[in-house]
Amino acid sequence: MTRPKNNPLAGADACRTLGEWLRFAERLYARQRLALGQVAASAHDEALYLLLHTLGLPLDSDARVLARPLTAPQRTAVTAMLRRRAVDRVPAAYLTREAWLGEHRFYVDERVIIPRSYFLEVIPHQLDAWLADPAKVRRVADVCTGSGCLAILLAHHFPRAKVDAIDLSAAALEVAAINVRAHRLTRRVALHRSDVFAAVPPVPYDVILSNPPYEPSAHVDAQAPEFQAEPRLAHDGGRDGLVIIRQLLRQARTRLAPDGVVLLEVGGLPRAMDREFAALAPHWLRTEDGADCIGVIAAPRLRAWAG
Repeated sequence: MTRPKNNPLAGADACRTLGEWLRFAERLYARQRLALGQVAASAHDEALYLLLHTLGLPLDSDARVLARPLTAPQRTAVTAMLRRRAVDRVPAAYLTREAWLGEHRFYVDERVIIPRSYFLEVIPHQLDAWLADPAKVRRVADVCTGSGCLAILLAHHFPRAKVDAIDLSAAALEVAAINVRAHRLTRRVALHRSDVFAAVPPVPYDVILSNPPYEPSAHVDAQAPEFQAEPRLAHDGGRDGLVIIRQLLRQARTRLAPDGVVLLEVGGLPRAMDREFAALAPHWLRTEDGADCIGVIAAPRLRAWAG
């Protein structure tokens, strides 16, 4: 006798209110061991976001919305969404076709890594302290731009600057173009398909910023399905995670203005960076959660570097 296959969504038909669906979704996340961190850090927050989005409700709805009963078509839509998220392991942002960094919304799909970055903290609160005169910033580069989200944040922060958004992936740049148009920045954000700076006309940058691929290849091989759904090119930093970073730093030496800075987000690699690039004396910025994974390198150190 063949045993029936386990149905992860068994019991969903008993849910009536949005609150009941939310509690069911949280249990489902735990049973299926879904990976988090692309949209939210907790199952509650991600599931609530997906439910509200699926139902077309405001993301800032108050708690009273949880008592709202769902119609039959709404229950069907929510069930289909949870099946794609929990059974097919599709990342939440690919289901909603959006991601948020602070107050800014970005279009995303499978062509790009889902925006998430400690630069959301650093750009508005710490970056200016490293610049001689933030009001005089005129040229900025975002290397490995992906969806273009950081280039757009930089353009908003430096309203007089031109921003070069650089990526090797033509598909990623298609998504970046959508976001640049949506933020009405086509006159100030230029997209370049390039292997770091190789195909970008040389100009002196006041700021070079990058959230590059920094995961060691073996780690990428072992990632959860949600992270494997993202473009490998956006994750894989080679055997030790530093391949793109080495290339970027070498090329940045001739691209940085005399008082400019390079900022790199490197995940779990600060110690490896300190060992290999000790002569550059990277300074690690403090982040709210203690990750402290964004390093700042000043132009004089980079220009004198013999690496």
